[in-house]
Amino acid sequence: MSRYRGPKLRKIRSLGPLPGLSRKEPANQNPPGEHGGRWHRRRESTYRLQLIEKQKIRFNYGLSEKQLRKYFAKAATMKGETGHNLLQLIERRLDNVVARSGFVRSIPASRQLVAHGHITVNGRKVDIPSFSVKVGDVISLKEKSKKLKVIENNITEGAGIGIPAFMDVDPAARKIIMKMLPSREDVPLEVDERMVVEFYSK
Repeated sequence: MSRYRGPKLRKIRSLGPLPGLSRKEPANQNPPGEHGGRWHRRRESTYRLQLIEKQKIRFNYGLSEKQLRKYFAKAATMKGETGHNLLQLIERRLDNVVARSGFVRSIPASRQLVAHGHITVNGRKVDIPSFSVKVGDVISLKEKSKKLKVIENNITEGAGIGIPAFMDVDPAARKIIMKMLPSREDVPLEVDERMVVEFYSK
């Protein structure tokens, strides 16, 4: 299944707040569909609840199903809780790190910035949104990209998802330093990652 490119607010109505996808709130809070909010009053199956939590991660971070399965497979081989490992791996994506810096408003906007070659990691251009940032890495805007009007406006307005504790951001220099690995508390998405582990462990 490919990455979702449809209406963002439709997914937010369906799954709840997705800060990485958009900070906007839909005017109509009922889930989409012919029957509005009436359908969700029926008893939810365990499978459906697990699916919803999995979809929250997918759509918040803009991942394809194949990408998310790969992250889960890697998380399952790491020490510690698989759910926490999964979220940590995804939070270390370059598009997410740039989005969390406040230089852009959302992960889709960050993905575009990375893909268009505006970002360097340790002085070298990286145009792969899924690039995994390591502790000590320095992420910067390319010199010719530092004065992009959209970047200046976002920094001035305090846009973005919120700067987490695992990074240092220098807005004036347009620089980010990854100072530690992300912790569970750094994840802004409201999600039960244990249900995601159960979904993929079947």
